[in-house]
Amino acid sequence: MRDLALLPKAHLHLHFTGSMRRATLAELADDQAIRIPRSMSEPVALRLSPDERGWFRFQRLYDAARHVVTSEAVMRRVIREAAEDDASEGSGRLELQIDPTSYGPYVGGITPALEIVLDEARAAWAATGVEVALVVAASRLRHPLEARTLARLAARHAGTGPGQVVGFGLSNDERRGETDEFAPAFAIARAAGLASLPHGGELLGPAHVHQLVKVLKPDRLGHGVRAIEHPAVMRELVRRQIALELCPLSNVAIGVHPDPASIPIRAILEAGAEVALAADDPLIFGSRLNDQYEMLRQVHGFSDAELAALARSSVRASRASAATKRRLEDGIGQWLASSPA
Repeated sequence: MRDLALLPKAHLHLHFTGSMRRATLAELADDQAIRIPRSMSEPVALRLSPDERGWFRFQRLYDAARHVVTSEAVMRRVIREAAEDDASEGSGRLELQIDPTSYGPYVGGITPALEIVLDEARAAWAATGVEVALVVAASRLRHPLEARTLARLAARHAGTGPGQVVGFGLSNDERRGETDEFAPAFAIARAAGLASLPHGGELLGPAHVHQLVKVLKPDRLGHGVRAIEHPAVMRELVRRQIALELCPLSNVAIGVHPDPASIPIRAILEAGAEVALAADDPLIFGSRLNDQYEMLRQVHGFSDAELAALARSSVRASRASAATKRRLEDGIGQWLASSPA
């Protein structure tokens, strides 16, 4: 079997704070005398339930980590280390998601918060070779008017290259907020050429996916794994060429699937969907990008050719330039042509 760390790929669903190294969290928490949960400081397997109680527990863990990100220096460190970690796994393109609202109070507002991470993304690209672009995401827990403010901010930095904003997202608990009320924010983003990248189809099923497709017109769907529960909804995603950012091991940890063997990955691929594997929140769930590929190899019996096809799919679904896509796809071909270990 070939070394997955040498397989070029794109990473399209990674959250800013959730990308933090556990060692970094522990160090920062110690410096600031903040107590962190054991599940984020020890190698324990996180298992939640997909109900309100499970999501509350997940959010509490995330908030605990966010509390250590209180300066420009820390924000830059998170970006730099995320790029370094992706480089070590063969990722040549990282589209990192952030809601600058959470970090603005520490650096003078949401505009400097976003500009700090964009600036460090360009520096990280130069240092690691990983193209780091940003997805600005609004939260379902906040007022839809705030989402419009974020969309306008994202639009000012729109582009496809490193250190630019490539998309606009909608994150947090799918069961909260009214999807229709966020449509104006997504219209602002689309008008600026940004991709529509909402979360959906993880905690809620196909009916919610159908609503997202109708209202927010996604280019990619964050998760979307439960669309396979309704053939017509799945066919619509395929027809519209809406890629799915699948995060299998985080789906297991959050309780969507009881175990890795239950993830319907082959059914989703056989339906014709474009799939990009991603890590979601390694800090919380303890699994990184290559762990998703390794799980498919070990649990679902994916061959190297099938894993290379998934890597190609991630590159196609990215918002990278044509030149970057060709470079990564050429590298995938070279990986597959190399001799297995």
